[in-house]
Amino acid sequence: MVFPIKTCVVCGEEFELKPGKPGFANRCPDCSEEGATDPSTGRHLDADERRAQAEADAERRKAIRDLLYRKDS
Repeated sequence: MVFPIKTCVVCGEEFELKPGKPGFANRCPDCSEEGATDPSTGRHLDADERRAQAEADAERRKAIRDLLYRKDS
């Protein structure tokens, strides 16, 4: 069976996307540990940085939702 060749969005390495691979489909097995790296920079994050990033993402989603679904009166 031939598996598709993908390029990791974090490190840029090519890998085979096999069924049952843990983690994300667009990351290689080394980079697909959940919450281990920042997708934009590829560097490892500690707990405080992950928490701050999660809070910023939540605020960003709330602002977008408010803009999309606000009632114009």
